[in-house]
Amino acid sequence: MSFAAPLWLAALALVPLALAAYIAARRRARRYAIRFPAAAALREAAGAAPTWPRHLPAALALAAIAALAVALARPHTTYRASVGQASMMLITDHSGSMAADDVAPTRLVAAQKAANTFIDKLPSSVKVGAVAFSSSPDAAQAPATDHSAARAVIDQQQAGGATATGDAIELGLQLLRGGDPKHPPSAMVLLSDGAANAGVDAVTAAQQAAKDKIPIYTVALGTSTGTLTSPDPFSPPLAVPPDPQLMQEIAKVSGGRTFNAQSADELSSIYKHLGNELGSVTRKHEVTAGFAIAGLVMLLLAAAASTRFSGRLP
Repeated sequence: MSFAAPLWLAALALVPLALAAYIAARRRARRYAIRFPAAAALREAAGAAPTWPRHLPAALALAAIAALAVALARPHTTYRASVGQASMMLITDHSGSMAADDVAPTRLVAAQKAANTFIDKLPSSVKVGAVAFSSSPDAAQAPATDHSAARAVIDQQQAGGATATGDAIELGLQLLRGGDPKHPPSAMVLLSDGAANAGVDAVTAAQQAAKDKIPIYTVALGTSTGTLTSPDPFSPPLAVPPDPQLMQEIAKVSGGRTFNAQSADELSSIYKHLGNELGSVTRKHEVTAGFAIAGLVMLLLAAAASTRFSGRLP
């Protein structure tokens, strides 16, 4: 729960002060109310009566003060709601290093499965697009409510070529904007395993994404021990470690978040999380009226209890 005017919560300090004053008043009343030496005998003859009704009006009044103080602070609760006309773009690397098998069965196959899991988690109303890239973006689908079109782009990839991450981001931005400067809420999910070594600078493209208010959530796939078989049979395997530093910079500059995945299960878990997160938004609901009504009701009950049990508020 959050508060729009939290300074009013200071009024809650009145509750312990009022309670202390009430206790002091009751003690004075007991000390001076009666001077009768046979009071104990009379109490036994009359029988023990419950004492809680005498304290009920004060308890209700104190609860009313607390409820009204919280109401003045304008409390809000938060909840997750399904997004409406949002657009998501999946940017997937299928350069030659994606054939490495350090992520079973290969990095590319694991990425394809995880991307489909991500789409499964999105509401049907969300528009989904896809860009596949290696030396350049070579397959693209504009965001659409027909998610099968994006799945087709993802599933048809084959590993090969260099890594033009910046070009893929630029194309994804163009497809998300669609020529409309007032585009709907949008986000990108970028998966890559290697350093960008072709095309425009990826961080510069991420800066443009920040200007367009399109965050990029990046996933660096692979382990530091990933290798590919060398074309030369007499040469050792080629090392193809991921580049999490570049992925982190792209996410930071664009306003997104970054993740590292070193196994197929880890990658699937990340994509499920992103699907749930990006498929809904956090919204606030003001609950001031509920506390205000509760406070007023308790004040009325305190007045009624005072009349019933003591004829006045203590």
